[in-house]
Amino acid sequence: MSNTPSQPQVTLFTDGACRGNPGPGGYGVVLVAGDRRKELSGGFAATTNNRMEMMAAIVGLESLLGPTEVRLVSDSKYVVDAFEKGWLRKWQRNGWQTASRKPVLNRDLWERLLALCETHAVRFEWVRGHSGHPENERCDELAVAASRESQLPPDPGFSTGGAAQSDLF
Repeated sequence: MSNTPSQPQVTLFTDGACRGNPGPGGYGVVLVAGDRRKELSGGFAATTNNRMEMMAAIVGLESLLGPTEVRLVSDSKYVVDAFEKGWLRKWQRNGWQTASRKPVLNRDLWERLLALCETHAVRFEWVRGHSGHPENERCDELAVAASRESQLPPDPGFSTGGAAQSDLF
């Protein structure tokens, strides 16, 4: 038996929203650790739904004070499958290109998310969106509200410059 204390454990619920895709977008985060709960949200003037799904995970993980065991619950197949189905490892091996030799979309956010997953022990779990899951519904409320804020900042990694920013693979 080890005398080393185990890492703190957190459940991180995330969601992203975008009005127009691309358009104004927001993310919502609910962190739960025991009886403690924290909510976070934010948005950007022009972005995509997938970028907001990723930002929710990034902001939630960045808010942790040290290495943590995280159960990350998301309704984004894009985020969950990239980790659980090994897409990210393949993209990295291919020089950040998809199987069809196109540049991987949202590379800036994937790299941030990967670095955070090296700090924290993250287990990804998919939940069906809009199915009545209380924390997922709350994240959606936070994300939609954030997308409707006035004077949203620009998303520094988003460009309206053509198909490279499409949410298609």
